[in-house]
Amino acid sequence: MSSFARDNASLPVRGSAWTIICLMILPMSVVFAVSVTDRPYLSLPENGVSLQYYRNLFTSPEWLLSIWQSFVIACVSTMVAGALGTLGSIGCWRISSGASNVLRLVMLVPLMLPPIVYGLGAYQVWADLGWINTYTGIIVAHAMTGIPYVVITVSTALAGLDPKLEQAARSLGAGMGATIWYVIFPNIMPGILSGLVFAFIHSWDELVIALFIAGRNVFTLPRRMWDGINENLDPTMAAVASVLILVTLGLLVFELLGRGRKR
Repeated sequence: MSSFARDNASLPVRGSAWTIICLMILPMSVVFAVSVTDRPYLSLPENGVSLQYYRNLFTSPEWLLSIWQSFVIACVSTMVAGALGTLGSIGCWRISSGASNVLRLVMLVPLMLPPIVYGLGAYQVWADLGWINTYTGIIVAHAMTGIPYVVITVSTALAGLDPKLEQAARSLGAGMGATIWYVIFPNIMPGILSGLVFAFIHSWDELVIALFIAGRNVFTLPRRMWDGINENLDPTMAAVASVLILVTLGLLVFELLGRGRKR
């Protein structure tokens, strides 16, 4: 096939790819444009750009408190999800049986369920435990729903790990703990870091579960945005959304750079 024919054949593919890219980027671009509006409501700038709503965001005690709460909750829940997801994945990798496949599937269930279903179930259980409207409740919920992201990335990394490395370490007298710490962890670290990044993003952006189990004491950033949308259309919410997008993109770039260095 000539290069001209190949180029013509690839035109629909290129067109589809650019269409998808535009549809993904356009909504985010509109959010950034609205965040610098000079009007007192959500709209594109009319007479020029203004940073007043970013100023409102970073000088408002309520917004700053929500940013801090979301950050702390995301950090703690990410560490819990990372530890449990990594150890669970290593256990399934070592067993390599039908039972391990079932266990891996169970750990992925929170990702398969609609968030509103998990949130409703968590509300019933958390109410009995006294965890409604507490940091413990929201952290545990975010950790449990963050575990699947860690399991997927760590299991992928373990699939490329030679089991003979563990066997060699054990034959040389290393205990299970030393083998995991000095042999397995270093070889699957890119997968662990990727899982931590995705678990953090999940907690940082999560809204539905927070609506069920977080009250006035725990007011995460997405929940404050939701309440703000219901009460008024303050462009400060567009500024908050822009910050969320930048944080998420920054974490994804960090994860991609980590992959590149590993290669």
